[in-house]
Amino acid sequence: MISKESLFVVSLFPYLGFLWFLTKSGKTPRLALMGFYGTLVFVGVTIPAAIYAKVAYNESLANVDWLHGCAELFLTLANILVVLGFREAVIKAKASSQNGGEEEECLADGGK
Repeated sequence: MISKESLFVVSLFPYLGFLWFLTKSGKTPRLALMGFYGTLVFVGVTIPAAIYAKVAYNESLANVDWLHGCAELFLTLANILVVLGFREAVIKAKASSQNGGEEEECLADGGK
């Protein structure tokens, strides 16, 4: 049977591939990309926090509220960056399409 830890390590490879493609495409909003990379920070913080919870409290991370909350803060921040990044991209796309529509109307009116 596969352990949770092994599955966790194996799951990092597809996520790293996802990040590589997002970065390589150059089309992902910078703030959103920072949020996706921030998820790795969350993972990096969660692992030592889980070890500390086990050693210091003989509990899983989920049962040590203050430690679990601090670790989850990093995931929350990463998610906020992703949302704000894509929100900014949607706003820019809407503004661009509205400006393009106005230009087309202006050209149709003979530049008036």
